[in-house]
Amino acid sequence: MKTSFKFSAFLIFQIFISSQILKVNSQGSSTDSCSSSLNLENKILFDTTSFHCLSVWDQQGYILRYMRTDTNVWSFVLSAPNTNAYIAMGFSKNGKMVGSTAIVGWVTNDGTATMKKYFLGGQSPNEVLPDEGNLQLVNFTSSVVAKNSRIYLAFQLNTEMPSNRLIYSVGPTGMLPSTADFQLSEHEDHTSTALNYNTGQSETKTLYANLRRSHGLLNMFGWAIFMPIGVMVARYLRQYDPIWFYSHTTIQSLGFILGFAGIISGLVLNARLQNNVNRHKGLGIFILVLGCLQIIAILVRPEKESKIRKYWNWYHYITGRLLIFLATINVFYGIHLGNAGSSWKGGFAFVLVIFFITAAVLEIRMWKRK
Repeated sequence: MKTSFKFSAFLIFQIFISSQILKVNSQGSSTDSCSSSLNLENKILFDTTSFHCLSVWDQQGYILRYMRTDTNVWSFVLSAPNTNAYIAMGFSKNGKMVGSTAIVGWVTNDGTATMKKYFLGGQSPNEVLPDEGNLQLVNFTSSVVAKNSRIYLAFQLNTEMPSNRLIYSVGPTGMLPSTADFQLSEHEDHTSTALNYNTGQSETKTLYANLRRSHGLLNMFGWAIFMPIGVMVARYLRQYDPIWFYSHTTIQSLGFILGFAGIISGLVLNARLQNNVNRHKGLGIFILVLGCLQIIAILVRPEKESKIRKYWNWYHYITGRLLIFLATINVFYGIHLGNAGSSWKGGFAFVLVIFFITAAVLEIRMWKRK
């Protein structure tokens, strides 16, 4: 009875954690939209009449206005919520942040507005160089304006045709560059898009989309779906001996193989993207270690009559439950990092709810049989 209660409590706690992770704070502001005119009281130093306008990053409330205003002059106004953080718009050859040149702007609490050009030569702060890069700004036309809880980044480029691979990012709240060296803190979030300047259509471009999807699905099914199914088989189908044992080992082995492939694909993806996902990667590797420990435990499993079999059962039970719990957390965290959207979160949460209901029904039936 105590074991049954513990298992039910474990499932309830897992569902509770999942529901908390699903909570998403909506961002953005309704004070600016493409249906409203841009009224900044002449604080922008060039005419913005008849600009193309489109929402380029719904998650962060980014709105871009642009137009070719002269033979080799392109004008841009980027609007975003003012969260006491820098906003940035990068121009990239291939959609990657490294190697791109970005226009970055921010407004301090005392109203001081600053705009800088940066060359993103690498991921470390000393490789992000202010006043460097291949963008040619038109002199005396750039400005940063804060109004109605939003920040507006306005600038003009001397170019026949700017790159259509655009990257938008937002800095961490309260960590603005200092005037001493203007060093940028690592961005809080970013997105990569492709813009058709003629039609005004912007499309979010996900680098290595197939590899990302494979990484997510392999880990989700391996660690967070097959593993719980294997646990339920071992717990609720023991009356079908030895079928339950072979089913349990087969399902768990399949889960481990899928999860192992998911970890490998994640390491390959991280090497290609060079993103800072150390927590997600570290947790994934720890989950893989727990899976390896479970396999080793099966290989050295003592006989039922052995005095140490009881301790082996405790070890197997605790390690398995810990693996599933951490895998659930890491799957949700990975969905968040990959900006996969609410459909992935909702779908995975639905599966967990089905698991909980199934386990609850089987648990009650098991109690009645006792």
